[in-house]
Amino acid sequence: MAVYPKGADGQYYFPTMPDVAGIALGTTNAGIKQTLRDDIVLFQMAEGSTCAAVFTQNAFCAAPVHVAKANLVHQPRWLLINSGNANAGTGKQGMDDALASCAGVADVVKAQANQVLPFSTGVIGQPLPVQKIISALPAAYANLRLSNWDKAAKAIMTTDTFPKGVSEVITVDGEAITINGISKGAGMIQPNMATMLGFIATDATISQPLLQHCLSAAVEQSFNRITVDGDTSTNDACVVMASGCSRVPEIVADTPALQIFANALVRVCKQLAEAIVRDGEGATKLIRIQVEQALSDEEAVRVGKTIAHSPLVKTAFFASDPNWGRILAAVGRAGVENMVLEDVQIFLDDVCIVNNGQRAGDYTEEAGQAVMDREEITITVKLGRGTASQEVLTCDFSYDYVRINAEYRT
Repeated sequence: MAVYPKGADGQYYFPTMPDVAGIALGTTNAGIKQTLRDDIVLFQMAEGSTCAAVFTQNAFCAAPVHVAKANLVHQPRWLLINSGNANAGTGKQGMDDALASCAGVADVVKAQANQVLPFSTGVIGQPLPVQKIISALPAAYANLRLSNWDKAAKAIMTTDTFPKGVSEVITVDGEAITINGISKGAGMIQPNMATMLGFIATDATISQPLLQHCLSAAVEQSFNRITVDGDTSTNDACVVMASGCSRVPEIVADTPALQIFANALVRVCKQLAEAIVRDGEGATKLIRIQVEQALSDEEAVRVGKTIAHSPLVKTAFFASDPNWGRILAAVGRAGVENMVLEDVQIFLDDVCIVNNGQRAGDYTEEAGQAVMDREEITITVKLGRGTASQEVLTCDFSYDYVRINAEYRT
């Protein structure tokens, strides 16, 4: 997995992102929760664009998720995103407000309301200040630019500490295709499609069903392989827009062009997902959990997430405490049927901590401590059962995670 960009000063930075022909972005401040930065984003897609999306599996999914799912079949041309309010747990009024927001966009841009996909992120259970949003839409529309990726990435943030963006330009048949993506998320992260939102745009020409297939596969390998706290949000969504404005012929099934495009989309999603984990609320360490020699991908992911969701494991990493017994216990309760303990090996980076069902004979506390003092650590679990391998990304739990979430509504 590629590493998200970090400057010489140790701070993560927003990369330079080229324009994506046919995709414009406008931002403004509606004063939903604060007035210091923009909290509204409007995406415009060129006529003839295709759009694909995946959504949260939380049964209490937010009103905008219901509306976006319904409108996805109507060849959407517009996305409306607000931060500061999730419009979740708001009942019929929430649905009415989400629909009113779409109607507000339609009125400003002279489109059909069902061509608008709404997305919200923020506090759950509070009425959406829909009139503030509608009043701000003319300014967002007037600010539409191909180059507003950095502004949009900042406008969708909630508890994020830095805006997240990734861009890749690929070559197909001698011509360029651009893929840009932004995401937000730092807490309530355990995507089942996180609070995460992702918006990706490309100038490729590709049918909606094929684009949906590519997105679903990319999400499964990226956003569905990260967790900060094990909580799946009510509002998660990831969207890909394809404007069809590049000079590359239409990408069709069973071609090298499709494989090149699909692989690039996976890389973009993986980098955006990694950025979310790096920005986990209060996080001080990035932890990669590599599960190898499993019977199936599902088994490997289950073991990885059991380790990643353990508060005892996560707090030990925050303390830089090589308490390897917590990792051993997590593997043991991951539900692996007929696991042969003597076949299991566990490593912290290149230090073997468990072998033959017990502490490795050459393991030393000093070696474990040297690894735990690092900011990025890889846990490798070799189950000795098969050939499947999967990676899960997580972070540690710190005092700041508790503080941030205790103070979230204040």
